[in-house]
Amino acid sequence: MVADLLQRYPQAFETLKRYFGYDSFRAGQEELIGAVLDGRDAFGVMPTGAGKSICYQVPALMLPGITLVVSPLVSLMADQVFALKAAGARPAYLNSTLTQGQQNTVLKRASEGWYQIMYVAPERLSNPQFLTFAQAAAAPGGIGIPLVAVDEAHCISQWGQDFRPSYLEIARFVDSLPKRPVLAAYTATATERVRADIVGMLGLRAPELQVTGFDRPNLYYDVRELGEKAKRAWIASYVREHAHESGIIYCATRRGVDELACDLQLQLMPEGVRVGRYHGSHSASERRENQEGFIQDSIPVMVATNAFGMGIDKPNVRYVIHMNVPESIEAYYQEAGRAGRDGDPASCILLWNGNDFRLRRFLIDQGDVSEESLSLEQRERARQNRYRLLGQMEGYCQTTGCLREYILRYFGDRGALGAASELRENGCGNCSNCRTEFETEDVTEAAIAIVRFVAPRSRRFGKTVIAEALHGANNEKLRKFRLVEAPGYGSLADMKLGRIKDVIDQLAGRGYLEVSQGQYPVIGLGERSREVLGEGAAYGVEDVPLPDFTFTIKRPASKRMKERSRKVADLLRDEESVQAAGRANGALGVAAAASETVPERPHLGDDAELFERLRVLRRDLALERGVPPYIVCSDKTLRGICRLRPSSREELLDVPGIGEAKLQEYGEALLGAVAAFEAEAVADETRRTTK
Repeated sequence: MVADLLQRYPQAFETLKRYFGYDSFRAGQEELIGAVLDGRDAFGVMPTGAGKSICYQVPALMLPGITLVVSPLVSLMADQVFALKAAGARPAYLNSTLTQGQQNTVLKRASEGWYQIMYVAPERLSNPQFLTFAQAAAAPGGIGIPLVAVDEAHCISQWGQDFRPSYLEIARFVDSLPKRPVLAAYTATATERVRADIVGMLGLRAPELQVTGFDRPNLYYDVRELGEKAKRAWIASYVREHAHESGIIYCATRRGVDELACDLQLQLMPEGVRVGRYHGSHSASERRENQEGFIQDSIPVMVATNAFGMGIDKPNVRYVIHMNVPESIEAYYQEAGRAGRDGDPASCILLWNGNDFRLRRFLIDQGDVSEESLSLEQRERARQNRYRLLGQMEGYCQTTGCLREYILRYFGDRGALGAASELRENGCGNCSNCRTEFETEDVTEAAIAIVRFVAPRSRRFGKTVIAEALHGANNEKLRKFRLVEAPGYGSLADMKLGRIKDVIDQLAGRGYLEVSQGQYPVIGLGERSREVLGEGAAYGVEDVPLPDFTFTIKRPASKRMKERSRKVADLLRDEESVQAAGRANGALGVAAAASETVPERPHLGDDAELFERLRVLRRDLALERGVPPYIVCSDKTLRGICRLRPSSREELLDVPGIGEAKLQEYGEALLGAVAAFEAEAVADETRRTTK
């Protein structure tokens, strides 16, 4: 397909190099771009950091007229426009952050053909003023709307984790245009059911579908069950070890954000490390100041609710910690996926306990403001779906299998790291479960006792009551329901209460038991209970002959290996070793984040030291221009400069991420920094040899 695209649309590669500084497309991009340029609809499901925006930006910069990008994320609009302007393009956005006068100016300029691409919120599509503009643009003689791209397309589905009723307006908007544009949808989080919903509800016509996978090998996944105090202590220790790296810590409540941010700031203040906080109760100016500080790298640690981070394209986040359980696998994948967007190693750590799930169930029962426009039937359907999603999240927390395999299986991406069976058997080697040794414990007798006890009183009691009765507790609640007289009472007196609860969780996770939905869940028989009790299980019968049944669970046998985010010096050394191996073998040593050209001349001075010099220069250039540092260039681009050591403008263009606009804007400063660094290295070496 690449050769085909190159033959049919060579300007696509020219556009990629000119504006973005790259010589080749990533997996899936060329197919999606080729479909749009052919005039066909497209649908891309690509993980965070895989380059979804390139799939609509490249066609937008090639096609006549103005491309509309529908996005729910105000901060993303600003970031994308910043980046595109820095690359030499003509973008704009239209949202509520602009005054009415500014909006009028944007629409006037758009109708005159000033812009190649415009970002709009879905609510904007039903605005009469915007609708008038769009219909005139798409009519014969207008500037033309060749493409409407829908970002975060999963928001249109009630089966997803972030349903937004405003997305239902997109199909109506497209149908109202005099000439239907190409329609393209993109998302990072969509199960097979959600994907079908997106195609149907957007009205995509035989779209080019590219599902490039949900696996991000650079991310390390970790799940830890800890009490509330232990969570805080663990986070404080981790953040101290990574004090100068960029990280996000998510909390479920605003109060939790404020308390944790205060604690961390007091502990990190002696080291001069700032801790930001972000949630809806803070003033707009405080939120803006903290967000900008995080983007500018002056605030390395951000404690926030999930309102933070949406659409922020900050590539060098080295860790994301969840202090509480998110509401779904989709939400977790999206929030954790804000780590390591640059492709470098990063950690995604989830801390949880039973209180987290009780809080989530309470929040589900309270309802969501966004659902107020829905009918009672739609609201109940949404509520039940949120419970279903939370159940999948609970399974992720409790599994002792490969965490990566769990996520890939959830999204239906069984082949990302090979067959799912291979992952289950051998693991990924880069998650806490795969890096922890487990011992197998046979708890068959306990499992049978639990299921037998639940059978005649299915869906009547919660996990704690059942566990206490089996353990032999004698409290008022057990006496009230006469459970102290029930068969099986006290049969697991020798097993710790917490262990009984663990076995109940495992039985529920594997389908032998079932946990009801609601704020106060109760335990019932699951679809596999017949394997324990025989056919009589369906009727709550206890005294039937047992089939051949065994039940084992795993428990950690040793401490987990200590994980840390890799420093830039480690990455530079790794890249140099790969390059050196390539030179020794007479082959091209391609480093993960360096130029494809192997430097022929020897390096002068330490690469890690040059990287820090370039990082300071990048910060100064960003401050001068009022843009985030990563808009100037990414860490990968800086490492590419360290590896290649360009001495001319032509050589600098060979560094991935340096396009014509950035060469023009920053080339002289970057080349000057490299030359000055090497001159100092020569002078230092001369002084050493003459002593």
